[in-house]
Amino acid sequence: MKTTKGYAAQNATAPLAPFTLERRTLEPKDVQFDIIYCGVCHSDLHMAKNEWSGTVYPIVPGHEMVGKVTSVGTDVKKFKVGDLVGVGCLVDSCRDCDNCKKGLEQFCRNGSTGTYNGKDKISGGVTYGGYSKQIVVTEDFVLKVSEKLPLANVAPLLCAGITTYSPLRHWKVGKGHKVAVIGLGGLGHMAVKFAASFGADVTMLSTSPEKEKDARLLGAHHFALTKNPEDLKNLVGKFDFIIDTVSAPHNYNQYLAMLNTDGIMICVGAPPTPSEIMAFSLIGGRKSLAGSLIGGLPETQEMLDYCAEHNIVSEVEIIPMDYINTAYERMLAGDVKYRFVIDMSTL
Repeated sequence: MKTTKGYAAQNATAPLAPFTLERRTLEPKDVQFDIIYCGVCHSDLHMAKNEWSGTVYPIVPGHEMVGKVTSVGTDVKKFKVGDLVGVGCLVDSCRDCDNCKKGLEQFCRNGSTGTYNGKDKISGGVTYGGYSKQIVVTEDFVLKVSEKLPLANVAPLLCAGITTYSPLRHWKVGKGHKVAVIGLGGLGHMAVKFAASFGADVTMLSTSPEKEKDARLLGAHHFALTKNPEDLKNLVGKFDFIIDTVSAPHNYNQYLAMLNTDGIMICVGAPPTPSEIMAFSLIGGRKSLAGSLIGGLPETQEMLDYCAEHNIVSEVEIIPMDYINTAYERMLAGDVKYRFVIDMSTL
């Protein structure tokens, strides 16, 4: 085992603070890399505060990391020292179930291993995330990162990017479709970029009028205020797809009314409390309420390659490591455009 520096929460109410953690000794199929940037996801905050329950402390969050390979195991074939790489939300899975064999490791029948707060199948310990100097991950869960794009802006693609890319690809969203995106945050701004890039007609749904300018700059063709009764009236039955990125409690029924016949509302945000769904919100137009969870390793690499080809990246604010607790407060207040990314050289 090797020690490295990181930032951790010791309990649900404690701020994140400096922490020394252990990484496993390099196995034959392992890749070790220095983390250069790590994105800050709302899931990090949920987990650090134990809002979804099941958090094991101390916890080192972070599952949007990019960096440079410093060492590889004897059996590694895909990477060499000096390569730019990334790791997202997963660091392992069973590899044998039907979902894993389909490249859907996020739905592993035997339980995938999260980048943090998971059980390391090799060392037997708890996995620690990207708020740290370096990481060791098995080769199959490491992704190639292009040198064409600014590295800091690539980091959030490993979660915010794939979380929105995957459902749009799964439901074959593209030209001729009318798509709405709820919430212009870390997930929402990527949903707008991808949906527009795929050729859909995109509407941003927001409670904040000041977000219209940014929404249009990001690629939205239309903007509607969900607090405006007249706007809501004009949106009834309008959309083929709605991408719901909101992680705070909200009224799903209001948005289901905006779907056209056979329309689909896809939840990628994860509110911490249950939501009430009226049956009539679905049966009136044979509508569907669906969910999507990140993407598998093949699709995540596909997404990174697509972004490199089409010059798509996240909009970020780079912060030092010791700013993380303030960043969490600002994230709760919606005060970020649109993803915090930690410069790990500041740790």
